[in-house]
Amino acid sequence: MSTHPSLEAVAPLIEEYHDLEKQLSDPALHSNQARARQVGRRYAELGRIVKLANALAALDEDLETAQDLAEEDPDFAEEVTALSEQREAALKDLVAVLAPRDPDDASDVIIEIKAGEGGDEAALFAADLARMYMRFADNKGWTSTELSTTHTGLGGYKEITLAIRAKGNPTPDEGVWNFLKYEGGVHRVQRVPVTESQGRIHTSAVGVMVMPEVEEDDTVEIDMNDLRIDVYRSSGPGGQSVNTTDSAVRITHLPTGIVVSMQNEKSQLQNKDAALRVLRARLIAEARAQREAEASEKRLSQVRSMDRSERIRTYNFPENRIADHRTGFKAYNLDHVLEGNLDDVIDSAIAADEAVRLESAGQ
Repeated sequence: MSTHPSLEAVAPLIEEYHDLEKQLSDPALHSNQARARQVGRRYAELGRIVKLANALAALDEDLETAQDLAEEDPDFAEEVTALSEQREAALKDLVAVLAPRDPDDASDVIIEIKAGEGGDEAALFAADLARMYMRFADNKGWTSTELSTTHTGLGGYKEITLAIRAKGNPTPDEGVWNFLKYEGGVHRVQRVPVTESQGRIHTSAVGVMVMPEVEEDDTVEIDMNDLRIDVYRSSGPGGQSVNTTDSAVRITHLPTGIVVSMQNEKSQLQNKDAALRVLRARLIAEARAQREAEASEKRLSQVRSMDRSERIRTYNFPENRIADHRTGFKAYNLDHVLEGNLDDVIDSAIAADEAVRLESAGQ
């Protein structure tokens, strides 16, 4: 019976799964919530592999029995054929989950949406995109939180930062990053602005950056000596002050020049914590982009880009059309998509990415 080379990786993964199971039963682990969440996610990830491996082992046993019986009774030949087909399907499923994949797929995300070319119209579309992602999160059973917003006078956003989190310990297939990592880039909108009296179609752009939110003890360490922290009064639409205390916080990471500002919360401490949270995600994203650039000659999915200068999608309101320029996806249900029904659009990106992963696994 043939064995795929990738299956050699199963035994140590099963051993790791049982080790994690013991760790999760230890109360001491749960005193460190970040570590417990990390272990829980890895356990959930390996759980799917173990389940598929066990199913394959059971099919191997049944097939061997059927082959022995078929040697004595030809009537079992059909059963051998059916079990062989089931085994091939089970093997394919197992190899698919063993294929190299993004290590952050189970992670939550932080999304930054910034109005670009197009003035007020771009700001209004930034608000449309923010609402679309929050509704998509609702559909998935996730939670979304506005970390920071800068409003414009017409109800749009000059920029908005969202944190989107899954509940519990999702597997990589169910993680927020697994779905939303493809959203980074320039989103172009074509429609008649509310301020346009002649009915002319304008083209505007919004930049979206999606960053995995990784547990604190996993990756980037932030040295507080590398930070310049300024406080100031929060402001609302048009720049008017909305707070009489200096509760807004601006953090500058001196080594990289990254600047993060937060003013949504009334507490300076809460704004500082939120700013550090976003700063960490930005530093992780920067390190990730550097790693991917270094590995691009070996393997880099064309649908996975953190570069906001890349135009990834067009939203055409007059035609009710949405088009993804990386995967070739096109549909005429833009109104449906903007209500948070992004599954078909994202599935096209996941399918393209999966094809690359399977190819790298020798399929």
